[in-house]
Amino acid sequence: MEGGISFWQALTLSSILGWVVASSWFDLTKRIRSLAQPWVTRRVLADTPSILWLQASHIASVFSFMCPRRSLGFPLLTTMLICLQSMRHGSLDCIFSVLSCFVSVPFYTGFLPIVYWSGHRKLARQMTLLMAFCDYIGNSMKDVVSAPRPSCPPVTRVITTNDERGNAMEFGLPSSHCLNTVCLLGYMLHHFLTHGAKMDAVIPVVWDDAVKAPLVLYTGRMYLGMHSLIDVVAGIIFGLVILALWLMIHEHVDDFIASGQNVTSFWASLSFLLCFAYPTPEFPTPSFEYHAAFNGVAFGLVGGIHRHLHPQDGGNPSLFSGLPVVVFLGRLSVGIPTILVVKVCSKGAAKWLLPVMCNTLGVPITSSCYVPALKVSQGSTSKSERKQPGCLLKPPSGFPRKAYDVDTGIRFLQYAGLAWSAVAFVPALFSHLNL
Repeated sequence: MEGGISFWQALTLSSILGWVVASSWFDLTKRIRSLAQPWVTRRVLADTPSILWLQASHIASVFSFMCPRRSLGFPLLTTMLICLQSMRHGSLDCIFSVLSCFVSVPFYTGFLPIVYWSGHRKLARQMTLLMAFCDYIGNSMKDVVSAPRPSCPPVTRVITTNDERGNAMEFGLPSSHCLNTVCLLGYMLHHFLTHGAKMDAVIPVVWDDAVKAPLVLYTGRMYLGMHSLIDVVAGIIFGLVILALWLMIHEHVDDFIASGQNVTSFWASLSFLLCFAYPTPEFPTPSFEYHAAFNGVAFGLVGGIHRHLHPQDGGNPSLFSGLPVVVFLGRLSVGIPTILVVKVCSKGAAKWLLPVMCNTLGVPITSSCYVPALKVSQGSTSKSERKQPGCLLKPPSGFPRKAYDVDTGIRFLQYAGLAWSAVAFVPALFSHLNL
């Protein structure tokens, strides 16, 4: 039985609401941008020669230094990179594009549920909430600073996937790939060290996988023309700060979502406020869409965990050990299609339900993509109305008169459904099928 709202919950929600109002009144986003953007832009321009140097034939010497022939802990990637001297640039484009996919939204959609289904439930939910935290902080910083990516031309920007095409439309600083990699690998390392992994066995892995692999990715972001050096450095620094903060609070967060009071109602309020506690960028980018998706994932995971907590958290520092291969493959064959079907169904239900609810409540809405009947042509809206949806531009007087993009709510609910199915519905299927 859930009791009344606690002091810290009230303080958290009121602080976020106060920040939204204060930042709107004092126009803090533009003030911060006016200070940071010129300096970052100068640094991006100054880094252009370094990117051009990387995109030339010197790339092989960089990785020959980072991955020497004597390295045994990173054999596959070492072998590939040693051969870069004789490769065409098309091969390099392919290698670095594939590496970039390992910290993309499709990667998280598959990787984190698989970790959860393998029995490492606590690790998976902690990493999911950490990635949602990283996404919010990283994308907020991008849109506050609104700094450009490397100029193209002279830099050649390599875009080989739809995911990268979306990333290229965002601002540059900080690099989300660098920030997320630091946090993801750092937290996994912390988890294994605190669950019995021996330091002697971990040190070679740290050097070969937790240091060299990110360095390859970081340099690859510059080689692909997606980021300058200042973006990469900022991503690493912000990642280390976020990781340190998360390691201070992650146990408290986990205890709260597992056995706290008012968990679902508090997280629903938090998710709603975070849709407004987001800066308005210089011009619209996909960053807010990614934030809405991860915001939904966090809410769906917390709701599913709190209502359907499983006792086996899994503490074995070796992923998938102790799980029979047949069982693991069976879980994948059932789980992955199921969460994708739930995601599609959640999106369909939200596309029908949200417009009906908003019309009933008298909330003005538009749709930029999902609901054709609500789309507004570019010529029929003013410049102020075409600003990025979900950003509270001025403190509301009564109810805001601006039209809201219903796609934000649809995206939130579809990813909330995906996360809920991964931690609640799919494990129930596993129990029913004896998997």
